[in-house]
Amino acid sequence: MTPIAYRRTRRCLATAAVLAFTVTACSSDDDGVGEDGRVQLHINGQPPSTDTRELRVFNAEIEAFEATHPDIDIVPHEGFMEPETFNTRVAGGDLEDVFYVYFTDPAQIIEQGYAADITDYLADVPHLDQVRPELQEVFQDAEGRQYGVPTANYSMGLLYNRDLFERAGLDPNAPPTSWEEVREASAAIAELGGGVTGYGECAIENTGGWHLTSEIYSTGGAVAERDGDSWRAAFNTDATRTLLANLQAMRWEDDSMGSDQMRSCEDLMVAMGAGQLGMYVAAPDNLPTLVRQYDGTYENLGLAPIPEGQGTLIGGEGYMINADASPEQIEAALTWLQWRFVNPDEIERRIEESLADDLPVGLPMPPTPDIWVEGEIRDNVEALKQEHANVPVENVQPFMDAAATIPGRIEPPRAQEVYAILDNVVQGVLTDGDADIDALLDDAEDQVNRIYGS
Repeated sequence: MTPIAYRRTRRCLATAAVLAFTVTACSSDDDGVGEDGRVQLHINGQPPSTDTRELRVFNAEIEAFEATHPDIDIVPHEGFMEPETFNTRVAGGDLEDVFYVYFTDPAQIIEQGYAADITDYLADVPHLDQVRPELQEVFQDAEGRQYGVPTANYSMGLLYNRDLFERAGLDPNAPPTSWEEVREASAAIAELGGGVTGYGECAIENTGGWHLTSEIYSTGGAVAERDGDSWRAAFNTDATRTLLANLQAMRWEDDSMGSDQMRSCEDLMVAMGAGQLGMYVAAPDNLPTLVRQYDGTYENLGLAPIPEGQGTLIGGEGYMINADASPEQIEAALTWLQWRFVNPDEIERRIEESLADDLPVGLPMPPTPDIWVEGEIRDNVEALKQEHANVPVENVQPFMDAAATIPGRIEPPRAQEVYAILDNVVQGVLTDGDADIDALLDDAEDQVNRIYGS
């Protein structure tokens, strides 16, 4: 669901004998400006040495940036976000000036006061106003003050096997647009026999709750909603009951999902790559994973918008700036973040790098992340995708066409705990044909409200 976070300790200390010298060499004045007049920025997000391609690209980008911004000194640190150690690192004064976060983190970081308010610095930063507002809102407080920069995102759609669609008499260029149509297509695909199933659902290790959240969002619903200064469960609705009844019917009435239901998302990818599964809910990054690891082909895979299309779960990543950063460091940090992540002038160069390394171009993910509002920049990015694509873009075009119009919603507070509870709901309807959906939702609602203190 998120990139693997790697860990690195800061390397200012060489030995106890040279402690004083090393600390002096790695530090700067309180404003972050060194004796040479350069603003020094400690940043994380450096790939590990084992990821040779990404590390090569990362180092080259720092070199290119510093060549055109000689007044800024980038000091990289390996690793991304480790929520379990974040507070400890803050308490120890070990948090970088610019630090990576997942979309689930900013609200708490803002509340704790660990990130700088960058609102008053944004007016002169190019292109940030062209980033989709729902991504910007992830980094805002209740008053709309900005505390970070979104740099990439994903949203959920319907991934499907085009060959199975065609064999089942379905149009692979007209994938389902409602959950009822998903049920119909699933039944048709399962009729092919030979171990083929029409639709698959993750159900373990919090992935069942994660997928159910995506599906609730697709109907315009919510999993949690504010209740004063707190939160409460919001998923116990008629729309959710209809979703679960549809899933239960596919499993037990239509027998279009097979008998093995305690499956992981990796199990679904194995089945999809083997041509044994018709559809499942997924993010675009499943496509290259299916091709690289599970024998899938871009020609045989399609990606459609989430059925119903009234909302979709979005996740992603971005960067925040340490609350202790000086004004000079904040300005330098925004210059770096805009240049590296929110820079339409660099997209074609990054596309060419990906092509040289035989990586996919044309999907709604890096090197062409789908972060832009409708307008000139987005149009230009889409044109570059079409021009340089090395995968059949038409197979994911329905997803891309709808991306800018489907409202995105981030994960609920304390998402993993909520997902664990909702796993039980999904498992209930998939493993018991007589499961009482009302009772499952009532029990889950009580558990989630206890988590939220409601």
